[in-house]
Amino acid sequence: MAKITSIIHICSLSGLMLLIPAILPAQEKPKEWTLDECIRYAHEQNIQIKKNKISLNESRIDTKLAKAQLFPSLSFSTSHGYTNYPAPGNTGASRNSYTGSYGLNASYTLYNGGKRKNTIKQQELQEQIQQLEIDASADDIEIAITTAYLQILYAMESVKINEQTVEVSKAQCERSKELLNAGSISKSDYAQLESQYSQDKYQLVVSQSSLEELILDLKQLLELEITDELSVYVPNLDDSDILTPLPSKESVYNIALGFIPSIQSSKLSINMAELEKVNAKSGYFPQISLNAGIGTGHITGSDYGFGTQMKNKFNENIGVTLSVPIYSNRENKSAVEKAKLQLETSKLDYLNSQKELLKTIESIYQDARSSQNQYNAASEQLKASQLSYELAEEQFYLGMKNTVELLTEKNNYLSAQQEQLQAKYMAILNLQLLNFYQDKPIKING
Repeated sequence: MAKITSIIHICSLSGLMLLIPAILPAQEKPKEWTLDECIRYAHEQNIQIKKNKISLNESRIDTKLAKAQLFPSLSFSTSHGYTNYPAPGNTGASRNSYTGSYGLNASYTLYNGGKRKNTIKQQELQEQIQQLEIDASADDIEIAITTAYLQILYAMESVKINEQTVEVSKAQCERSKELLNAGSISKSDYAQLESQYSQDKYQLVVSQSSLEELILDLKQLLELEITDELSVYVPNLDDSDILTPLPSKESVYNIALGFIPSIQSSKLSINMAELEKVNAKSGYFPQISLNAGIGTGHITGSDYGFGTQMKNKFNENIGVTLSVPIYSNRENKSAVEKAKLQLETSKLDYLNSQKELLKTIESIYQDARSSQNQYNAASEQLKASQLSYELAEEQFYLGMKNTVELLTEKNNYLSAQQEQLQAKYMAILNLQLLNFYQDKPIKING
């Protein structure tokens, strides 16, 4: 009876264990991120972009400060003192007095060679440059994420190819085992196939590890938390995404000149340098400032009361100050010379930014064209190597080819798959970059 009870108890526990997976909620799959979602998220959350926005706000504060210099300054001042007059010897009590003065002063720069207005213009240009820094950071992260995203897609397809290769190797080993038992192949042939099977499994592990590293790279670019999981949406890509006709290099370059932040920033830097040269020359001009103020005061021990003293001592003053530079220890001349050199440097920076942009676009264009050509050639090679491998496999099982010949054809087929895959994603990446430099959104269909 006790034995039967134990059996019933064990069966009950087993049934409960079977029910647990059905009772527990199914674990949700991580959200699949599209490329567009990755880019939008990075634009909102990237730390460097946020820091550049802070710099823009600082620049706006500096602009307000520069504009405020067009207005007079006003200040209030007051001073108070206590004086003790000891009596000589023991002739009587000491005397003391308390004094107070109050003043309201204003000053205004009437003329300083136009430096204030030029400084305002410089600060407004600096604001624009800071905004372009934000745009440049956004562009950099967009390109980096696009590259990382496509590398993941490439790695995912590479894993699939290696998985298929492992399955084929496993089937070949099983089939060869039968042939070995039947005496159709030697132990050496079978050992070579087993070795290839092990090597294929190793390559699968390597490709899986590479995929995990690339996913981690994208996660770090997005600056996700350590507990966040990242899963990438896999679009359906076809030849239309790979073999899109290329625009001309000239048209891409001309469009890029009109909006790329580094080009626009270099232009504005020239304008800033020109204003700095004008500001430096303003040191040769006289400066005129207007000063005005009112004041009053009081003292204790007087025959007049506080109110009367404040009224009687009320005073007003106004004056004009003219400062004419005669000799400034070469300070003004050096400032002008440095400003001229900075202007030349800014012009060279602008020219260099154009050259760098042209170099980048030419490289992308060349890579896009080469990748498309390689993809076409690799696709033809893949068809031929697949057919050759299938024939070699049939002939091997018929005893017409040895193991070395079979594995050679198999490796050629695998190599052709990888070459086509690499050319495919290189073409897609460079086509997307050409779109970017034409001021078109980076977008992968599918």
